Amino acid sequence: MRINMKLDLNLPQLDREQLVSVAALALLLFICLCTLGFVFQARHDAADELAQRRELLSRLETRVRSEPERRIAAAPAAAFLDAPTQGLASAQLQAYLAKLAETERASLMSSGGEATKREDAPDTIRLQATLELSAAALRALLYRLESGTPYVFVEALSVQPVSTAAGRAAENPLLRASLSLRALWRKGAP
Repeated sequence: MRINMKLDLNLPQLDREQLVSVAALALLLFICLCTLGFVFQARHDAADELAQRRELLSRLETRVRSEPERRIAAAPAAAFLDAPTQGLASAQLQAYLAKLAETERASLMSSGGEATKREDAPDTIRLQATLELSAAALRALLYRLESGTPYVFVEALSVQPVSTAAGRAAENPLLRASLSLRALWRKGAP
């Protein structure tokens, strides 16, 4: 006896539209798999970087704990106005400014204490001053104010030219400078 077995594989024939759809589905699956691969790689890289930074932070914390306490340098006593009251400290600041103005051949037109601002510390002295001087003298005065002692901070500066006098050179005109200054004081002995 003979068994005749024929395998009948009648696969349906796909038309062109169905082939394009299957190809698009395969492409979409491939893109999804690639995206997942990139996401997992990026996550892995981020985890490695986090581990390296945590190790670095741990080493830095260990080093800070092992070093003896560092001393923070305080400002020298000459950095502060030394007076028993704020009024006297303001007078010291005015005298200091007048001395600097005289050194730079500037005319101190007016100066006076300015009210402290709400955000100021209680040891702050403010001064408003108007001077007439040349541009070179203004640069020198600002440098000496900002770099000398006591520490004086120029918070605002307004400069206007003064009407020129007949004998004044045009290349070095006279300027009127309004300064808003701030300094710190320590309560000294009376």
